[in-house]
Amino acid sequence: MTRRANIMNASANSNPAASTPADLTIDDVRTAAARIEGAVVKTPLMHSITLSEITGADIWLKFENLQFTAAYKERGALNALLQLTEEQRTRGVIAASAGNHSQGLSYHGTRLGVPVTIVMPKTTPTVKVMQTESVGGNVVLEGETFDEAHAHARELEIERGLTFVHPFDDPKIAAGQGTVALEMFAEKSDFDCIVTPIGGGGLISGMATVARALNPATEVIGVQAGLFPSMFAKIKGEQHDCGGDTLAEGIAVKKPGEFTSKVIAERVDDILLVGEPVLEKAVALLLQIEKTVVEGAGAAGLAAVLDNPERFKGKSIGLVLCGGNIDTRLLANVLLRDLARQGRLARLRVTLQDRPGALFKVMRLFDAHNVNIIEIYHQRIFTTLPAKGLITDIECEARDAEQVERLVTALRDAKYAVQVVELN
Repeated sequence: MTRRANIMNASANSNPAASTPADLTIDDVRTAAARIEGAVVKTPLMHSITLSEITGADIWLKFENLQFTAAYKERGALNALLQLTEEQRTRGVIAASAGNHSQGLSYHGTRLGVPVTIVMPKTTPTVKVMQTESVGGNVVLEGETFDEAHAHARELEIERGLTFVHPFDDPKIAAGQGTVALEMFAEKSDFDCIVTPIGGGGLISGMATVARALNPATEVIGVQAGLFPSMFAKIKGEQHDCGGDTLAEGIAVKKPGEFTSKVIAERVDDILLVGEPVLEKAVALLLQIEKTVVEGAGAAGLAAVLDNPERFKGKSIGLVLCGGNIDTRLLANVLLRDLARQGRLARLRVTLQDRPGALFKVMRLFDAHNVNIIEIYHQRIFTTLPAKGLITDIECEARDAEQVERLVTALRDAKYAVQVVELN
């Protein structure tokens, strides 16, 4: 068989449109678990007493953010790599990914001696490029979007005779991801439901396959970011716009999987959408309560429970913290915004007269109410006030929202015009 025929044959065999739910069974997941055993972390499943009290549900967390590359994606990537032929291993593999799949594939490919090429959009943050290269991946930057990077990867697949490893739309990948649920059910077999993030659908396809086989009574619920409801729209036969700056970039997929969508339609009970504020709250809660760093996609399951308290009240729920790769500056912003939403940080816009002692008098009220001033910003020029007026923005820190409210009342009683700058 010619090299060209080999490549075309491999592509045909991995065509996701040709795969059906019958190509992903509990036996496939069990075989994958045996295949990857010892090469990935068997992450802990832990009961969260505090999150259970907050949500009114019985919350169990699967800490996949503790994998070496901080994400569950290693499981599927390794399962696919271990099924390559000797010729495929020698030639190498290729993928298009700007996220956790690239790191998992690069890490295990390098460990196994398989050359790994990752095509990323030119817009990929430098930190993600460096992380992928640090674990052995050869990064090619091409295109402005993921779709353009994906198209280039498929071209290189043919040109170089490489094997394309899809980040989600492949039964081998989904079987590897399903080992997460296999470990969860081995420790606790009576979940009322498992709530799982959905991007392209690989993780929830594997998870749902395990749940349906081991405990058919367990409800399987998927979660997508409201800005990227691609699988939600496909399963429900609706039209929804996809796009925007979501905290959950790990599940920001515009085109869901062909194979995975078939599995989801058959084995998943429902898909919920969550907004950005509740995703931010979930990330902050997990850090504050569980002392664990989770990216936006990894917090999506908890976000759905927080956003739908009546639906999940009293139920035993398994949540996968599927990744912990979040930019530190972004994490800092999330935590500060959460403090603002709690009322512990506030920005007060006070109108003053531009005269000596004006700011000092305001500061005395802050001192009297024991509110800490973090930053002060004077605006004299670009205002609609008269020339002798000025606007002062004061960022401050309080014990709680009630303490800020008491300060605002005191300022207004002292005849100051005060506006509390709200966080969207």
